[in-house]
Amino acid sequence: MLVDDPGAAGIMARRGKAFARPPQVWRVDGRALTEAEPAPSPAFAAPHPAAELEAVLLSDAGLEVVVEQGQVIGELRGLEVARVIVEPDPATGVDRPRVEAGVGRFDREQFALMHADLTPPEAIGRVIEIVRGYRYAGAPPHPLNQLVPERWLRAALVVDPSPVGAAELRPVESAVPRQNLRENLPATAVGTDRDGGPVVVVCSTGVDLELVPTAADDRTAHLPGARLVLVVAARDVVSVTTRLAGALREPADVIGVDGDWKGWV
Repeated sequence: MLVDDPGAAGIMARRGKAFARPPQVWRVDGRALTEAEPAPSPAFAAPHPAAELEAVLLSDAGLEVVVEQGQVIGELRGLEVARVIVEPDPATGVDRPRVEAGVGRFDREQFALMHADLTPPEAIGRVIEIVRGYRYAGAPPHPLNQLVPERWLRAALVVDPSPVGAAELRPVESAVPRQNLRENLPATAVGTDRDGGPVVVVCSTGVDLELVPTAADDRTAHLPGARLVLVVAARDVVSVTTRLAGALREPADVIGVDGDWKGWV
């Protein structure tokens, strides 16, 4: 593999180490080739203590609380509908948390302008009501039910992890974080299986060639040596995925879920 971006080359080399026969990754610098050094696994940032206190507001509203890149997020069926923002108070300089409701940054800004009279619980409730009206099993296509389907699948398995042989799961961020809501990136959860052993579950929709290397990378970052389970819709269990899963140094299981999992939550 020839890569001209130093950061991408390091990530690819790190992911390659998870395979029994690692690919060679070379960094291209002009006309020179240098073997890429694997990038270290990331150190995940903890949220601001003030943000953690506000997380109660999200969970009380029935949202799933997810921490990514040090940010506390509230998700409904895998879709972000609220976020805790911590910024210095202009008058005192002391960090103050606030909860913003909306689907993504631009929607949060517009919603705050249009509904400045609402309290945070009222604002969250308003957004939840809107999203529930579109994000449900069998709903006509709409942007609110087309975004991040892999996170919807993860949310369903957090509620009921039994289809993948797990006893409990919680969502975690990926070693390579997503950049926006339109980016399709496998969604990862960690927990324990029915025998009490550690398990990493990575969800995806469609046929994604990034699924196996992403999943292996996330296992290394969160629970090295844990059982790794890749979860897709039954129709998306294809040979390229199962062969790649079997090519890992520590092979992964591929599970196809039957039925309309969108109706589980």
